[in-house]
Amino acid sequence: MKSVKRAAIILSGVISLLAVIIFFYMRHPQFGKAPAGKRLELLKKSAHYKDGKFQNAHFTPTVTEGYSMSGVIFDFIFRKFPRTRPAGSIPSVKTDLKNLPPSDNVLVWFGHSSYFIQLDGKRFLVDPVFSGNASPIPNSNRSFKGTDVYSAEDMPEIDFLLITHDHYDHLDYPTVMKLKPKIKQIVCGLGVGEHFEYWKFESSKIIEKDWNESVVLDDNITLHTAPARHFSGRSFTRNNTLWLSFILQTPGLKLYLGGDSGYDTHFAEIGKRFGGFDLALLDNGQYNLAWQAIHMLPREGLQAAKDLHTKRLFPVHSSKFKLANHPWDEPLRTITELNEKEHHIPLVTPRIGEIVRLNDSTQTFTKWWEHVK
Repeated sequence: MKSVKRAAIILSGVISLLAVIIFFYMRHPQFGKAPAGKRLELLKKSAHYKDGKFQNAHFTPTVTEGYSMSGVIFDFIFRKFPRTRPAGSIPSVKTDLKNLPPSDNVLVWFGHSSYFIQLDGKRFLVDPVFSGNASPIPNSNRSFKGTDVYSAEDMPEIDFLLITHDHYDHLDYPTVMKLKPKIKQIVCGLGVGEHFEYWKFESSKIIEKDWNESVVLDDNITLHTAPARHFSGRSFTRNNTLWLSFILQTPGLKLYLGGDSGYDTHFAEIGKRFGGFDLALLDNGQYNLAWQAIHMLPREGLQAAKDLHTKRLFPVHSSKFKLANHPWDEPLRTITELNEKEHHIPLVTPRIGEIVRLNDSTQTFTKWWEHVK
């Protein structure tokens, strides 16, 4: 009996110690800050804010019917799945972003969902993650070998930092802090600005938007916001900030920057509203049937591209971090095979760092993943 009591006391002590460690660790600035005060009152007025949190347009379960969260966690921690990380190095190209001719309309992908766009002389950086880690816990989700050839130091001055939502694989605290002197303006969803103000960014540089709003960036460029089907949160509270997608529009180009999203009716609605796109970037990776409502499977990504009436599709959200249990190259391999059989949408699949020419719809790309084990 005494041994049972002793074990209970030890277990209680361990749990208490862990609770204290977690409490103090959660005070690290990287976790950001929940919206409060005037910002909280403003976001409560959004039509998409109900019952104390932001809501998707349609019911979006955290876990698909027939699956359980405990099962998902068990699989992720204890089960072994083949080839979730490449054995070899991911190929890349080092492009000098600081000396691109201002007249060049280009996109450069950094792996996962991070990319640089130069459009009509303006420079955009979307969801940059250059720290090599997709988690708030150091070294817990390291990037694949070969994917970290770019750093904050390689970035030129950024006219507009675009943040689709506040998850760690899209809003990376170490990266934005290193980029801070280079960022002229930030555009993000409602509530996300609280993180940036907490990190001492000037409030005058932060533009927070709801779905279906617009920002005129200059005489030739307008940035629109649009829905996505996802969720948000950097700590234990979910959906206290808004997730979104962006449309970059000039007289000559329309780009859809999808962020993270499950498949839903919003793609067709956006396609109809904007009359199609020259290029759409859609998430295609880190998916699972268990969380299909918040991340598209490859077949759904192709359908979303069709709904958007896009001329070219750039599948992103892959090839840098392991956030799901599928083989690392399955997203690109599967979407390419399905597209060749059924849809025939021109796919944009550059190597990390390779220049994508936004005005050249005839540009082709190699199946680089076939040469990586």
